Amino acid sequence: MTKVLIPVTNHATLGDTDQANGTYSPELTHVLHLLDAANIAYDIASIKGGQAPFYGTDIEGDAVNDKVVSNLSFQQSINNTLQVTTLKADDYAAVFYPGGFGLLSDLATNKDFAQIAANIYQSGGILAAVCHGPAALLPITLDSGEKLLASKSVTGFTREEEIDYNTINDIPFLLEESLARTAALYSKVQPWGEFVIEDNRVITGQNPTSAHAVGEALIKSLQG
Repeated sequence: MTKVLIPVTNHATLGDTDQANGTYSPELTHVLHLLDAANIAYDIASIKGGQAPFYGTDIEGDAVNDKVVSNLSFQQSINNTLQVTTLKADDYAAVFYPGGFGLLSDLATNKDFAQIAANIYQSGGILAAVCHGPAALLPITLDSGEKLLASKSVTGFTREEEIDYNTINDIPFLLEESLARTAALYSKVQPWGEFVIEDNRVITGQNPTSAHAVGEALIKSLQG
C-alpha cells in the first residue's frame, strides 16, 4: 500500500519566544486534502508523539483549511501523533514535511526522522517539503556518507519572506542560508509567489502559496 509519512514538530513556539507556533495549518491541510482525494493513506508523526501544536487554523477564506481542521479524523491524528521510535521506513513510500517555524527547533536537527527519511529515499521513495519544511532535509545523510541535499536543487522560505513576516529576528536560523550552504543549488522567486522544484524524487516548495502544488507533485510522483 502507498502510504505517506508526515512528520510534524513538537515545538510549540517561534524559536525561544513565547509566540504560539508549531506546524502551519494550511501547509498541512491543503496537502492532506489532496491525499484524501487521491485515496492515499498517511500517518502523522512527531519526535515525542502525542498532541502536536499547530497554528493558522483561523485563516479567513480558506475553505480547504476549515474543512480539514474540522474533520474528526484529522483532529484524532494531530492530537495523537505517532512517536518516531515506533515507525518503520518500510511502511512508507514518501515523506512530506509541512512548514511552520516550530520544526526549525526540532526536526531540523533530529537524527531519528533523518534516518527514516534516508531509508525511504534510498528504497526509491519520495521526499517532499514546503516553506520551512525543507529544514528537515538538512540532517538527512545517505549511506554513502553524503548529505541528501549535496546533489539536489531545492527551494524554501526566503529571507525576504522572513522580513515580510516580521520573524527574521526571532527564528533559530535563516533557512535560506542553511539551504544555500548545504544544497547543490538553492533557488527562489519573488516573495509569496508559487514556486516548486523537483529534483530526483526530492520536491520542495518555497512558501505557503506553494503547498497545493507540492501536494500535486507528490501525488503525481507516487502514482508514477
